[in-house]
Parts: sequence; structure tokens; C-alpha cells
Amino acid sequence: MTGTDDSDPKARPYAAAGVLFFDAEGRVLLVRTTYKSGLEIPGGFIQPGETPAEAAAREVREELGITPPIGPLLVADWAPAPDQGDKVLFVFDGGELAAEYRDRIELDPGEIADCAFHDVAAIGPLVVDRLARRIVAAVEARSGNRTAYLEHGKAHRGSLPH
Repeated sequence: MTGTDDSDPKARPYAAAGVLFFDAEGRVLLVRTTYKSGLEIPGGFIQPGETPAEAAAREVREELGITPPIGPLLVADWAPAPDQGDKVLFVFDGGELAAEYRDRIELDPGEIADCAFHDVAAIGPLVVDRLARRIVAAVEARSGNRTAYLEHGKAHRGSLPH
């Protein structure tokens, strides 16, 4: 790092945060957005002045109409995308979504068309490859009580303990 020299190029990635919610069978909640194909996890871009955890909670509130507790960070993923702009993606643990929240889900019709729980082993055809890798890594991190660092959805040799 060279301090304040503005001639040095610096990464300016987009940042996004999402949450993995599970049901009692360990299936993961995926949403179908109104603006793109394939399924996603609840979440979205981080707004200026907002932390990743705050963004994750806000997105869940906006998309699903609920405010369940959001747990620890499961995954931080550096996702290079020269055509779209690089991204840093954070995935938080929403834990098992209690019935009191499942029963009160109210989808934002401008953003979310549907949501359902899916077996993690069967999500490959439902989501883009990098998201499938990110979800699998997050589930593994959750079972190991750790945080995984990924690059473009692929495990990096260093993972950090909680």
C-alpha cells in the first residue's frame, strides 16, 4: 500500500450481502426475482454507509417482509467480473427460519415472484454456478463453525475461524 497516491489504481468493487435461511430438513431458502432468470438467495447490494450485516437484514426485510435475527458471516467471496465490475459478496447465516417468520413472509411483488426451500444437493440447475459454489461453501462453513473465504465462488486455501 502506498498511502494517498491517487495515481495508483485501486479496486472499487460493488458489495452485496445475502442470507441463507434453512428449514428443519436443512434445505435452503431461494427466491425467484422478477428481474432475472434463475433463483437467488435473499439479499442485494450494500448502500453507502451501510455495513454488510445491515444490508443483509434490510434486504430480507424488503424482499420477504420479515425481520428474523441474522447470524454470523459464513462466506466472503471476491467475484471478479471485468464486464460487470468486480464484486465482494457476503453471505450470512440466517439459521433455521422459525415458523413465526415463515408464516409471515410477504414477498415484495416488485422484486420477488416466489420463494421456496430447496435441497442443497439439488440447487445446481436452479442457480448460476458461482452461487451454487457459494451456497455449498456457506453450508460447509456453517457445519464447521467457521467463515470461508472464496474467490469467484471457489475455496481459497485460507479460511478464518469465527
